[in-house]
Amino acid sequence: MYDGGRGVEQSDEEAVQWYRKAADQGDARAQFDLGHMYQNGRGVEQSDEEAVLWYRKAAEDGNEYAQFALGFMFDNGRGVVQSDEEAVRWYRKAADQGHASAQFNLGNMYDDGCGVVQSDEEAVRWYRKAADQGDAGAQFNLGLMYKNGRGVEQSDEEAVRWYRKAAEHGNECAQSILGTLHDGALVQEGS
Repeated sequence: MYDGGRGVEQSDEEAVQWYRKAADQGDARAQFDLGHMYQNGRGVEQSDEEAVLWYRKAAEDGNEYAQFALGFMFDNGRGVVQSDEEAVRWYRKAADQGHASAQFNLGNMYDDGCGVVQSDEEAVRWYRKAADQGDAGAQFNLGLMYKNGRGVEQSDEEAVRWYRKAAEHGNECAQSILGTLHDGALVQEGS
């Protein structure tokens, strides 16, 4: 309630105090929230290392948001030594619980071959899971996969369908590509 200023005056310091009490008792959601406060320097001095400590506690208890956050920290080398393999490990745990952003990031890891063997098919699988939940980035990337026939049979119609979904969710790249349409077909770049 203090974090969001709901029913009380908003106070990051009070929020941290209460999150810490619950986190110290093993509450995974409070551990995640405390990690978030440290990552963003809200109510405490900003510390990626301290954020990782709290995210890890919550992630090990199965909190999908903390698993995603820990994957992000490993992916970007924040508070830990950068490791694509560890990023994949934590993204997968969150993705398996249905976390759309983790599914999208896992798709990117397979798309680029970071921390895993590059696989267009696996990238498509994870992009589709996130795209079906409305993730605009995943919808756009799925459109690219169809446009280029990577991991799926090439289909301009499917590419346009996914670009439209991404554009409707505010993806500017998809909006731009849709602007290049001519008579329902994708205009090739340079033509």
